[in-house]
Amino acid sequence: MTPKPRSTQGPDIILFQLMYHAVKPHWRPLAIAFVLLGVTAGLNVVPPSLLQWAIDGPIATGDTADLWPITALYGGTAIAMFIIQYVYSYYLQKAGQRALSDMRTNLFNRIMSQDQAFFHRNPVGDLVTRLTSDVDTLSALISTSAVTIVTETATLLVTIIVMFSINWRLALLVVAVLPILVVVTNYFSARVRSSSTGERTALARVSAYLNEQLQGIPVLQVFGAQHASTAKFDGFNNAYRNALIVLRRHSALFLMVQEFIAAIGLAMLLYGGGQGVLSGWATLGMLVAFIQYADRAFQPVLRLSEQYNAVQIAFGAADRIQYTLSEASSITAPEVATPPTNPFTGDVKLENVHFSYNADQPVLRGIDLHIPAGQRVAIVGPTGAGKSSLIGLLARWYDPQQGRILLDDIDIRQLDPLALRGLVSVIPQDPVTFEGDIAFNVRLYRDSVPYQTILDAAQTSNAAAFIERMPAQYQSWVTPNGASLSAGERQLLALARAIALQPHGILILDEATSSIDTTTESLVQEALERLFKGRTSIIIAHRLATVRSADRILVVQQGLIVEDGSHSELIAHNGIYAKLYAHQLIDSA
Repeated sequence: MTPKPRSTQGPDIILFQLMYHAVKPHWRPLAIAFVLLGVTAGLNVVPPSLLQWAIDGPIATGDTADLWPITALYGGTAIAMFIIQYVYSYYLQKAGQRALSDMRTNLFNRIMSQDQAFFHRNPVGDLVTRLTSDVDTLSALISTSAVTIVTETATLLVTIIVMFSINWRLALLVVAVLPILVVVTNYFSARVRSSSTGERTALARVSAYLNEQLQGIPVLQVFGAQHASTAKFDGFNNAYRNALIVLRRHSALFLMVQEFIAAIGLAMLLYGGGQGVLSGWATLGMLVAFIQYADRAFQPVLRLSEQYNAVQIAFGAADRIQYTLSEASSITAPEVATPPTNPFTGDVKLENVHFSYNADQPVLRGIDLHIPAGQRVAIVGPTGAGKSSLIGLLARWYDPQQGRILLDDIDIRQLDPLALRGLVSVIPQDPVTFEGDIAFNVRLYRDSVPYQTILDAAQTSNAAAFIERMPAQYQSWVTPNGASLSAGERQLLALARAIALQPHGILILDEATSSIDTTTESLVQEALERLFKGRTSIIIAHRLATVRSADRILVVQQGLIVEDGSHSELIAHNGIYAKLYAHQLIDSA
């Protein structure tokens, strides 16, 4: 379940702070944009004044000679406004898009530095939405909404000042409507904001569900669950559709009411201004100019309200982004890190280790374990016993709630996490590959890895056999999620990666041979025998026949190590391991 972002600050403060810190490094183009904005706002009130001068002057007197300069000035003002608006929009976009590019990078870096518990709380689909849709929402705020909001606000203020400087009576007729528009805006704000939040929440659920189901299409097809999956998606999709309809209804009603109020305001101006012309305290040119001024006063309010929905959506997007940026990982580097031993031997100790994902469901309960350097240890036990949790703690994907873990007598919490990653290599049951060529998947962003090291790692891992059969060999392209490779080939590639990047660290295999064919398994086992020599190795396995040669076998049950010994010792003990082994022999017979 996706956690709801929490903040003690209001959404407007969160949005302001987020945007401020984002655009601060790009203040120069932003400053240019705001200077040009002031010029635009000033020029925007010139045409109505020119119209007033033309009507009350040359048109009233019939002097066409004086009409040409006013006409030329009117056209020149329009051209100048067009050029200046283009330039300031360019600078505003330049600053805004750079800021949002930085924000997306910072957000990605924050997500990449999180511990595994963070990803348990936040589905991948939701995180993708934050990186794409939510940042795009803020991009739209800058590229469209911010330009509109700043421009129209400045235009409204300058227009009001100019109107009062020309005729305060006509100005009062115009501004009398503005408080009504403000009240209407406040009335609808809560409804639009609430429906906006509901729409974004529903969209996040759709994205998360789609991500999960699309990744699981083969399983759904094998078990004939496509229709059930589609039916459940239909429910999420209908919820999103209904939330969107509510949002659109509130937004449409909002705009229609505002347009009606603006029309009433123009009618009041026409009647009151007409009375002023007849009474002599206003001229016809002044009335015509004020009709344009009224449009310049009402239209900004209407355009601002059109952006209101975008701002409300941006509030929600900013809240979610800020929540992610502010969530600290529980896996942190110490202020003064202890360097790993050199040479690193791989001695492992767990002292009274307690761990749970939820406070009321302990997974590991007081584990004490010593694995001497260079020893090969297998961990077996029923599903849910805590085997994978042990691996997660050794790799420091999590920290124990109690106790400590030591590598070469150094608490792993005293090591820099990056240094620790170079000491512990984990090969999971379903290895991850990335879009790129074979060589890239071995070196994994480390361009400093020599090409010969990649070749040697492929030979040692037995991956060279399938790689050299490919047309482009090490430059052969791996499609997203490794779809172009078999499960066994992905496993061999993962072994090559571990050899190339972490040749001397602790090797951990989590069911590394459970989902591959017999031929590939023999290649993997042969490569592993070479890898195991001289390094601490920890193997999680369900197929007990694959761990007979381990120096020690640990049986984990209900979060405790209940048996510890070699294969022959545990068989002679005739305990849990012996029964599991006998049961598997019968099943395989």
